[in-house]
Order: sequence, then structure tokens, then C-alpha cells
Amino acid sequence: MLSPLRRFGLVLICTVLAACSKPVNSPYHEESAAENTLYSAFTTRSPNHLDPALSYSGDETPFTYSIYEPLYGYHYLDRPYRLIPKAAAELLGDPVYLDEQGNRLPADAPGEQVAISRYDIPIKKGIAFQPHPAFAQDEQGDYRYYPMRAPDLNDAFSIGDFAYTGSRELTAHDYVYAFKRLASPRLASPVLGVMAEHIRGFKEFSEELAQIDKQEPRPQWLDLRPYSLPGVRALDKHTLRIEVRGKYPQFKYWLAMTFTAPMAWEAERFYSQPRMAQHNLTLDSWPVGTGPFMLTESLTNRRHVLSRNPNYRGELYPCVGEPGDQAAGLLKDCGKPMPFLDKVVFSLEKEGVPLMGKFLQGYYDIPQVERGEYGVAMTVAAQDSVDKANLYQERGLQLRTSPEAQLFYMGFNWHDPVVGQGDTPEQFEKNRKLRLAISIVFDWEQYVSIFMNDQGQAAHSPLPPGVPGYQPLPQGANPYVYTKDNGVVKRRSLDEARDLLRQAGYPDGRDSRTGKPLILYYDSMMGMGSDATVDWMRRQLAQVGLQLEVRASDYNRFQDKMKRGAAQMFIWGWVADYPDAENFFTLLYGPQAKKDFGGENAANYQSAEFDRLYEQMRFLNDGPDKEAVVQKMIRLVQHDAPWMFGYVPNAGGAYQSWVGNAKPSLMVRDGIQYYRIDPEQRVERIDSWNRPVWWPAIPVVLIVLVLLWMLRSQAQARRRQVALRKEKD
Repeated sequence: MLSPLRRFGLVLICTVLAACSKPVNSPYHEESAAENTLYSAFTTRSPNHLDPALSYSGDETPFTYSIYEPLYGYHYLDRPYRLIPKAAAELLGDPVYLDEQGNRLPADAPGEQVAISRYDIPIKKGIAFQPHPAFAQDEQGDYRYYPMRAPDLNDAFSIGDFAYTGSRELTAHDYVYAFKRLASPRLASPVLGVMAEHIRGFKEFSEELAQIDKQEPRPQWLDLRPYSLPGVRALDKHTLRIEVRGKYPQFKYWLAMTFTAPMAWEAERFYSQPRMAQHNLTLDSWPVGTGPFMLTESLTNRRHVLSRNPNYRGELYPCVGEPGDQAAGLLKDCGKPMPFLDKVVFSLEKEGVPLMGKFLQGYYDIPQVERGEYGVAMTVAAQDSVDKANLYQERGLQLRTSPEAQLFYMGFNWHDPVVGQGDTPEQFEKNRKLRLAISIVFDWEQYVSIFMNDQGQAAHSPLPPGVPGYQPLPQGANPYVYTKDNGVVKRRSLDEARDLLRQAGYPDGRDSRTGKPLILYYDSMMGMGSDATVDWMRRQLAQVGLQLEVRASDYNRFQDKMKRGAAQMFIWGWVADYPDAENFFTLLYGPQAKKDFGGENAANYQSAEFDRLYEQMRFLNDGPDKEAVVQKMIRLVQHDAPWMFGYVPNAGGAYQSWVGNAKPSLMVRDGIQYYRIDPEQRVERIDSWNRPVWWPAIPVVLIVLVLLWMLRSQAQARRRQVALRKEKD
């Protein structure tokens, strides 16, 4: 039998030898890398709201758009973005138009005559909700968990703690119930105002619910089924009717958001029971949907797990995309049923450095699913560092970036006497030429190159790529700021800018009446005055003799200044809510002026012609007529120059080499179902990247072995001494 010391030494040696072959720094169990699971991170905190009526934050979208299923979604690969059916049986067709008396109007009726746009939407048959205890029934058909017995809830803190689950088919009534919930006084949905503006009878329905909810005794659950919402109803089990006030073609995009995803009344009733919230059992924590995944593990501020929904029918991977997608391998899974993953694990990473460290070690497949800056940041890092470029290349990282549906522009306040509209037609023309001169000298291509490492592009209009109506160069070039020479777009010369300044009354940057230098004012938030970007702005203007002063203020004062129309020049940004020109042109629409109406027109631009075209455009369906009006509007604002159109930043993703079908997008939120993982490659790469370096431990092991030998020798010596004493005795 081995002595204890020998056994200890043998265990030590075996442990070291065993550890030499496998990574010892993995944050997951030993076999996790071999599973068909995607690993990603979330930062700061767990999602606040997974209830579709409340969820409005980007960090919640990987969950909500994987669990819930709106009627429509965006094509994963195509650009410009276009809608495709999800739970709907077909693409949304043209609505039936009705006048004030309810009479049917022709399809080409002027938008001003339309009182109601009626959409009848067929729902796919056979769609089932995920397994959930809210649907569980016993042999008699009674719900097992309603009303809830106290013993059933005592030890229940997750959906997996309930012994029974059930399901049922999705119907049009579930969409009706979802729309009703947006009006519930118990939820305060962020889109209540939008729906009240556009859905027939929604405002009145919301007011009715508010009165009902005040009645005593106040029920634990406000059952919305008995109350009628005139503008949303089920014609039958699989046909949904929505009536929109007036003509509003952009309403279709709201049907691609999870706000309008279906909600089973059983789920809301289940979570409304006493003590549920105390056990963290709510729709905000445990959503119930029909999508490709379901939430199966949720440890607040630690870990969340999406698992494949066993009831999901399996939509097919697309077979078409934009140019370059096939070469990028994005069409290999054409026609195959999704999702491809079994699980998605999100783990909390409070700091960016350990997150990126684990990504480079292979323990995260994607740093953060919903964020668009990782691909850009790592691309820039590779450009700045040869070592990082080599590391990323050796590891086969996929860094994909492209312009997204967002825009940063520099606005001129239309109320400002120098750069604004002016009081007379003559002053308007002078101020316009001043704005154009400034637009020419501000070299946004240089800005993108210096401050964004070429991860973006200069904008020529209010529309970014991905939005129908956007035209790439050279076709879409701004003719007032650029010239075209044999198809090559070039910024107009400084001499042309100086000539425009002279015509505006500021030769060499001085007022022709007073001889004083023209000082322009850039209004910004605190801290921008010493920023390198401001120094760059000053240098741009100095080329034609103009001066720039910065009026910096804190965030609240800056916002107040914008509301009062007291700024002169400012930078503003906009990310598309949906891919339609109307969403960006709203930023220039007169009735949306920030000073007068508190709207999104931060420049307070006013143009009767633009407003007329806007009101015409917003009633038009997608097609040649709308495209023609959009191009007229672009040419008008290029002429008037209420903005320098600034730049469109890139967005992008960072993916391991074993992640397939990865195409970054800020508009497509349900991308997880398209991802594919090669677990074998992941295991191989992680093992090769994280082999333990044990040679520094060899001296320690030798010292331990020497100590063991010394202890053993001392023990043997003591035994000999004891034996000798016994012999003498």
C-alpha cells in the first residue's frame, strides 16, 4: 500500500499531466465548446423589460426578437431593407381605403380623402406557442396553475420549476390582445401615443381602460378580452383586421416591431397572480412567444439562456441577398430550416477588457449580439497596430463593417440671422450661399478618414444607405457641394467657396458693410471646446477666412438652447426607426420644428415646397411615384442647405471564424436564428489558443518533490531510530 506522502505526490503529478492537455481558464464546463451553442455577453445589467409592450432598449432585442414573432420582419440579407412575412401568411398588400362615411374609395384616391385605411392580414395556420405552464391543463381541461395553489409557487422562481407545461395555436385574437395591452393603464407602453394617433378608436379605448381600472374593487388582473378596440379585431381565427386613421403607408413598419407581437391572454393572467412578482415571475423576466427560441434560464445580472423552441415550425434560410453575399458564404444554407442553434448563452461581463480577452481566447463567439461597434473598433485597431492585425488574421476573426441607416449632420438654425432663412428673398439667397460655402470647406471625407479611420462615408443627402431613395455615388452626389468629372465625384474647390462668400457679402471672410471678420458659433455640449474635432472645424473655416467660436454648455442647457432656437450651428444624429425616407425627412418637416412645435426638426427648417412634397410623399406607397417625389425633396434640401449632411458611420460585427451566416445590421433584430456554429472547429481553436504554459511551475513542482523526499527521508530515519531503541531495550 502506498504511503500518504507517495499518494499525494502521485496525485500532484497526475493532476499536472492531465492539465497540460486542456485549457484551464475556460469559463464554461469542459464539454460546452463542443455543444451547438452560441456564447455571447451582455454588459452593465440584465434586460429591464422583456414584455413586448414595454421593451424599447437595444440590449433587450436579442431576447425579444428571438422569442416573440411580429407579423413581419426584415429580409436578413437584402439591402435596401424590405419587409417579409413572419407570422403573417403573405406580404402586406394595399389596404382598402374608406372615406368619412365609410364608403370605399379607389386605390389611387388622394391621401387627403382617406379617412380609414383597412388592412386584412391572414395569419399562418399551425403556429404554436412555446411550452409554458400558463397553458398547462389537467385531464378535465382545467388550468393547472390558475388559480395558483400556494404549494405550487413556494419553490418556484423560474419557469422550469413548474412540473407541467402546455401550448396552443396562435390566433388573430392574440394580436388583438397585444394591441389592447398597449393601451393598458397598468403598463404605460412607450408607443401608446403613436398608436393613439394612428389606430382608429385607440385613444378612446385607452381612456375607457383608465376609467375601468379605477373602479373598486380593483381586480388583480385586468382582463382585456371583454372590451372592444374598434381599430383592431379578429375577423376569424386566422384573419386580423387593423384600421388606421387616414393614409399612413409607413404603418407597416410598426408591424415588424415586437410592440405588436402577439400575446396570449393566458400568459398575462398567469403572471398576474399573487406573489408572482415577488418570485420574479413576470413577462418582463419570462416572456412567452412563438419565435424560434424560448428563455430557459435567467439569473439576474449573471446569465441568461435561450433554448430552441420545440414548437417552432422552422422558417427557411433565404436564398437571395445583395451582391457579394454569395461570395461571402452567406447563401450556403439556402432553403434550410432555422434556427441552426440549440442554445444561446449570454453571460455578464462588467468590463470591456475581460470581455474582449475572452473573445480573443475563443470563449465568446460574438462579443455582443446587438451592438454594432465591435467590428468597427477592431477594424480600426487592426489598422493602427500591426500586431493586432496579425493576431486577428491568425485567428481568422470575421470583422464586417458597412454603412447603416443612421446619419450625423451639422445643422444651421433657420431662425439665426446669419446662417438661417433671412428676412427677405435677397437675404435668403445670401445666407444660402454662405451655408453652401461652409458646406464646401467642411471636408467630411477628411473627417471620416481622420476621426473614424475611414469607417464611414460622407453623406450627400438626408438619406443613408439601406433606406429606399438613397442613391450611391456618382448618381446621388450633391451638385451644390461636389462636381462630377467622368463619373468621379470631387468636392468643389476653395476658390468656389470664396466666390460664394463674396456673393453672400463676406469677401475673404469679412462683412462687406463693416469690414469685421465673420465669426460663426458652434453650439455644443460641455467639453467640446478643446476637442480635436473642434480644432479641425476651425482649420476648415480658416481656409476661407472664417472664424469659429464654441459655445459649450452642459447637456440640459444645450437641450434648452435647442428648444428655444438659440443655437447657430450644431451637430445632431438620427438612427432610423424604420427604413423609409419619411423617417428622415421628418427631421426637416416644418410642423416638426423644434422651436415652434417641440418636434424633431432641430434646424427649424421651413420650406412651403418641401412641406408640400412631404405631405404628398407620406401618402404614397413604395414605387416609382414615391421615388420621384423623394428625389425632388433631396434636390430641394441640397439647394437650400439647411444642413451640412455630414457623415454616415459604419456599423459592424466581430465574429469568430466558426460562426456562419454572420451579417451585421442594426435594423434586422432577429438575426440569432440565422447564425450557425461549427463546434468542432471551436473546440480545436480554443484548445490550440489556450494551451497551458506549465514550465514556470516546474521549479515549484521540483521543490515540492524535494520536500516530499526530505519528509520521507526524515520519516524513515525516525522509524530506524525507533527500531534501534527497541533492539537495545
